[in-house]
Amino acid sequence: MFVQSRRLAVVQTPIIPIVSRWIADTPGTVSLGQGVVSYGPPDEAMVALSRFPASPLDHRYGAVEGEEALVAAITTKLQRENGIDVAQGSRVVVTAGGNIAFMNAILAVTDPGDEVILPVPYYFNHEMAIEMAGARVVPVPTDTQRQLDLDAIAAAITPRTRAVVTVSPNNPTGVVYPESALRAVNTLCRDRGIFHIHDEVYEYFLYAGATHFSPGSIPGASAHTISMYSFSKAYGLASWRMGYMVVPESLWDAVNKIQDTLLVCPPVVSQRVALASMTVGREYCAGHLARLDTMRALMAEALGDPSVPCDVPSALGAFYYFIRVHTTLDAMTMAERLIREHRVAVIPGSAFGARDGCSLRVSYGALDPETAVEGVGRLVSGIKALA
Repeated sequence: MFVQSRRLAVVQTPIIPIVSRWIADTPGTVSLGQGVVSYGPPDEAMVALSRFPASPLDHRYGAVEGEEALVAAITTKLQRENGIDVAQGSRVVVTAGGNIAFMNAILAVTDPGDEVILPVPYYFNHEMAIEMAGARVVPVPTDTQRQLDLDAIAAAITPRTRAVVTVSPNNPTGVVYPESALRAVNTLCRDRGIFHIHDEVYEYFLYAGATHFSPGSIPGASAHTISMYSFSKAYGLASWRMGYMVVPESLWDAVNKIQDTLLVCPPVVSQRVALASMTVGREYCAGHLARLDTMRALMAEALGDPSVPCDVPSALGAFYYFIRVHTTLDAMTMAERLIREHRVAVIPGSAFGARDGCSLRVSYGALDPETAVEGVGRLVSGIKALA
């Protein structure tokens, strides 16, 4: 009998395509679902694209870790903005987006049957990657405000644990972890001989005075810390599939094997576009934060109204809220009915490991003010009607 592998059979079906099909069946739906921004790349990136290719060599395979110029620009950025000195025992690897960076990390540090700790709710592709690698997800709870529970993380570590994963600013909750919490996790990982994998994709998306901290900047952390970044959000380059990671020198040989097999090299044309975007820098994203903060406040006010039966934890980063609806409906049913009956799309929290009750991820990154008002109005009306 011809069947798929047992390993893949247990991996959850990607939720975004499911929600996208529901949206396609319901014309006029306002999407508060997929995590994308409304803006495209900077003009400098499009100029670089127009100049590609510059020579016949541009059509050949590139370096497995990325073009030298881009790696150098990333190295400078990491030192200046994140406090990470790559020369202190680390390597930069350019990847085809943040998901490939995470897959590289998991394949490099786990064997089948090993364990990786994920605070709940977690980014669903992280869970999927761990299971595809034949490792096991160990979910640990967060507190009522979706902040890290350090005692729960420590208690979940076993002899098979290979890594703890943190994401800040967080997808799907939008919370920002304080420096003290990330330092504590990093120290715990060092003391227990496991890796700290930290996702910093949303590092520029901060509001109301929130600050970002990179655990890879901690003195002595380079040997056990893997840091991951992306161009998709900050520079509006989602379809170009550009990201990068910082890995301990000890993992370079393993990551080199993985990347050479899965990717051969990051797409050179995308790297040129990414490098041009870096010449503009974080100011490009900063120019869009005021609009996003307006959307964030609008969502918080509407969903936080006492008449709306849901809990809305504070969110000072990324462009998400992770709400808990007071209802007997499960999250998948709620999400589908919100689309089909109220023409507004969100992502069910069960996809992020939050399977106790009905949680929903609400994204405001791709909205203009007028659409945001309409979308949140439909969401509020739908929650009231269905809950």
